[in-house]
Formats: sequence, C-alpha cells, structure tokens
Amino acid sequence: MLRTPDSTETPAGPPPAAEHAGLPTANGTGPTPLLAQRGLFFGPSPVVPENLYSRVEMGGARRERTRVELMPNSRVSTNSYFGRFHATYWQRWTTVDEVEVEAVATGTGRIRLMASDTNKVWRIVAAQDIRDGAGETVRLRGRIDRFLDGGGMWLEISTEVGELAVADVRWNVVAPRALPRTEVVICTFNRVDDCLNTMQALADDPEALQTVARVHVVDQGTEAVESRPWFAATAEALGSRLRYLRQPNLGGAGGFTRGIFDATAGDAAGHADVLLMDDDVLLEPEILIRLTAFAACTTHPTIVGGQMLNLLHPGQLHISAEYADIELLKVGLPVPGALHDANLLGVDERELPINQERRVDTEYNGWWSCLIPAEIVRRIGYPLPLFFQWDDVEFSYRARAHGFPTVALPGAGVWHADFGWKDWDEWHRYFNMRNGLITAALHTEFSVRRITKRLGKLLGRYVVAMHYGLAVTLLTAVEDFLDGPGILEDGSADAAATIRRIRADYPETVMHPMASSTEDFRELQVVRAANKPGNEGLTWLKRAAYLATNRAPHRTGFVPAGDAHWWHVSTFERAVVADMSEQGYRVRTRDRALALELTKRGMRTLRRFVNEGPGVAQQYRDEMGRLTSRANWARLYGVDEQPK
Repeated sequence: MLRTPDSTETPAGPPPAAEHAGLPTANGTGPTPLLAQRGLFFGPSPVVPENLYSRVEMGGARRERTRVELMPNSRVSTNSYFGRFHATYWQRWTTVDEVEVEAVATGTGRIRLMASDTNKVWRIVAAQDIRDGAGETVRLRGRIDRFLDGGGMWLEISTEVGELAVADVRWNVVAPRALPRTEVVICTFNRVDDCLNTMQALADDPEALQTVARVHVVDQGTEAVESRPWFAATAEALGSRLRYLRQPNLGGAGGFTRGIFDATAGDAAGHADVLLMDDDVLLEPEILIRLTAFAACTTHPTIVGGQMLNLLHPGQLHISAEYADIELLKVGLPVPGALHDANLLGVDERELPINQERRVDTEYNGWWSCLIPAEIVRRIGYPLPLFFQWDDVEFSYRARAHGFPTVALPGAGVWHADFGWKDWDEWHRYFNMRNGLITAALHTEFSVRRITKRLGKLLGRYVVAMHYGLAVTLLTAVEDFLDGPGILEDGSADAAATIRRIRADYPETVMHPMASSTEDFRELQVVRAANKPGNEGLTWLKRAAYLATNRAPHRTGFVPAGDAHWWHVSTFERAVVADMSEQGYRVRTRDRALALELTKRGMRTLRRFVNEGPGVAQQYRDEMGRLTSRANWARLYGVDEQPK
C-alpha cells in the first residue's frame, strides 16, 4: 500500500506541478543556469568535523552552516572535501566550461577564487576586495579548461585590519538541459530511528529538497517506520513528496528496485531519475544538489555516485574510486591513485590538505547514495533480484558494458557505518559469494580454473581457522549458484531465511557480549599475530598438518580482532576471538571430524562446479533479460500491470 501523510492510498504517477516550484523546466529556451553546489562552512551535525567544509588557516573565525565571520588578520579556506569545486570531474564528464561563484559579503576583506592542478600547485583565478560592504554581492568566474587530469577550485577569504562576513555562497554553472525530474528512494528494514533521521534531514533542508520531486520510503521491516510517534511530523514536513510503501522483505535489491520501478512507471516522458539512499546514513542533504546538478550536465547518461565517509570515524573517506575483480569475488578494490581510508583532516608531506587532486575514474558505486538516470534503466533493464550484495556492482558493470559510465563524485558524500568494523563471518556472506558468482557468469569470461582456485583457497582457510559456519556458508552459496537462475524466482527471500537456519548450527558464528562471559580469565591471555607469511601456500600446508595430526602451538588464548587472520587463528585448539565490531567475542574450537566432513563436501562441490559451472553460467546469461525485466519485478511485487 502506498501512503501519503494523510494515510490515503495514492496511485503511482507524476508529482503535482507545485512540487517543482523553483526548479528549471525543459521549455526549449536554451541553456539553463543551475546551482552546482552551495558553499558550506559547517556540517549538518556537530559530530561532523567542520574542517571537512572549511579551514581556519590563520587568525579566528566563526563558522556556521552557510556563513563565516572572520576576525581581523584572519584567513579561511574552503580547500577541503566538501568545500572544493571538483573541477577535474566537471571537465572530464560534463559540457560545462565555466563556473560562477556568487557570495554575499559584509565588512572589509578579500575573496579569492583559487585553483590547483594535478600536482597541487595553486593559482589565483579571480579576486575581489570588499571595503565596508553591506550585503554586497560578489561574483567570481573561473574557466573549467585546465583540469582534465586533476585539480579543483575553492575560495580563500581573508582580512587584515577589518572584519568580514561571507554568506550564501553558490557555485553556478550553465546547464545544457533542464534539471531532470529526480526521485529519492530510501530502502529500510527495521532501522526505524535511522530511517526517520534520514527523512527528517531531507525535510530540514528545503533548498536541497527542492531538487527532487518525490521521496519514496520502501519499508520492508517487521517494525514499521510509521509506527513511531514522530513519523507523522516528519511526513507532514515532507508533504506531498512523500510516498511511504510497505512490502515483504526482498532485500536492498528489491527495496531499491521498487523505487526505480515506481519512478519509471508509465511512458518514457514521465520517467524520473532515481537517487538511491541507504536508511542508516548520516545524511548531508547537499548531496541532492550536487548529484542532480552533475547528472544534468553530463555528456551522456551517467550513473553518478556519492562517496562514503566512515560514520565511526567521520573524518575518513572510505574510498574515492573502486573496482571489482569479479572472478576472485573481490569488491572494493581501490583504483590506482584513489584515496582509500584517507584522513581528510590531515595534510600531506608538503603540508597541503589531503584531497582527491588527481582524477580517478571508478567502475561502480555503492548504493549508499547513487543517482541512476531513467534512460539507463530503459536501455539496460532493472537490477537483478539478488536480495543484496553485488546488486550495485552488477548494475554498474552492466551499464558499463552498454556504454554508460559511473562517476564517484568527490564532495558529494554521506556517512555510513565503517565496513572495517563489520565482521566477515555473517549470514549475508552467502549473498556476497553467491551473487559474486552470478556476476562473474554475466560479466566475465568465467574462467572455471581461476574461480575454482579462489573458492578452494577460501574454503581451505576457513576450515583450518575453525570458521566452520563460514565454510558451510561458502559451500551453500556455490551449490545454490549451480542450481541455476531458478534460485532468483522469489527474489531470494527464502535463501535469506535458509542460510540463517543453517548457520545457527555452528556456535562460532554467534557473538557473545564480554560482560556475560563465563570464560576463565587465565585462559584469555592475548596472543598477537606474527607478521604476514611470506609464502601463504606453505603456511597453509603447515596449518593443515597441525589439524591432521591434532597439534597446535597454542591450546587457547584471546585473539584481538585485528589479529584474527587465518594463519594465526589456525595455531590454536580453541581461540576466543574479538568480533570486528569490538562489541563482543566469538569462540572457535577445533573439530577435526567436522573439518574432514567439510573438506569432503568441498571437494564434491568444487568438482561439480568444474563440470557444471560453464553451462550454468550460460543459463544465467540466457535468463538475464527476463530476470531484469519490468514484468519480472511486477510479478515479485504482486503488481498487476496492464500491457500498454
């Protein structure tokens, strides 16, 4: 059921015209002035470091969200992650050749438009002195013509004897076309407060909200978002833009695709671009302005992704551009030259701020915040019903194969839970492994030799390190992949429930809080890991020999999360291992009989993979068109669409 704030059912369709108030519309009158980004000096929350937006390089200044006040003899720079205009990406991917910076100044001082090149060498593009200004409008222009390999622009605001306040900074460009209609999709599952916080953040920034026509909240949880008392107030603040929908849990793939499905209903003229957004992010509403503006200016339809900053460590950028080695089931690999786990508050060896100075081009973008043009959906179809994990990767690689790039836009970011603080041994690794194999079937040569070697290596490591539940998770994923495309017929809802039941039989998959521990503290002495082995293959053979002969250098001990490598944990008979979240621990205990059983099952499964894998991969290729069709998703959603 679709609900608006008054809880009445509403049909899918275009939003009321009033929802586009203040937005340019396509009227054939030529280029349209467009706000590319606002100049912000402070974040959306006190937990966000303000130096991500602006830096006080000298003297003193008072920083607010859209305003900064400088004391005499002071200097403020916006050469920062959110403060920069990342010109290199605009020159490479858009038709825009100039940006105009507009600001309102009061007092006495100087505003400079600065620029850098690939090597961080700065230059002054334009400047203006303000003397006793009283709300004086300052306009500075910069050509976007010397940034192909790297570089950006920013403001430097300074005073000598007087004070200066600068507010309402706007970076404007001339767009080649009107801003397309864009609809936000938030997919949520039992993260009620997180989801409401994200919705409220949208409502609290009316200017950013003006860039989107609708906000779809697809609620797949057992605890409804609308059950909270303050849902009504948030819904009222979002007004007629809000479309709240409850449906059975089909994972992130099914939740996000539902928003895409509804936004692309009807004929092509009414289709909307879709901005996907996780429910549990700390939202920077500015991302709506930056992603929609950039997408409106690209030379070709382009997936435009927001970047992820770490929520637990908000000054860290997760990654600025990434790729997947699909046959090795590896995602999140940094493109050469990309920032990875970078401290955006730090400086380099030349005492210059850390920014993505050199342009790096990503191959995909996570769906924590990602804009997908309607044209791309029309050309390549909808996401695969993978439940979650790899759905975003597969979609970008499919788009790439059809000639549609993905851009991870610096300065457009949200804060998301740190990946490095999530334990690998969880039920959703089933989807990571199974969906990686499906993606390999669709988008690689599907080298059975290379994939089998990778699967065998993972299985061997899991078994010697007493990761028995994880080993079963891997084998189940491979076996289900070999069952063919039919496993996706229900959107993988049954697979999600099944893998949880299977893993429940393996005690080491359960995290225990330390406060309730009954472990003998005398047996919990910390044992740190040695250096990484120089020859991992030889080390694995030694660990397998320990297992086969029932020997171990350590009878028991406590292993810190950062030391829980397979080559270390496999030296114990019984290891108490800190969970990667550091919220508890897991107990891994050697079981030689179970290890032998899993090894035999693994040999059978890998033999089957070698014999059947190529044929099964072809089945997935043959079925991809149907699986990604609107008709298939309509079936999964129980939507009866009449043929046009």
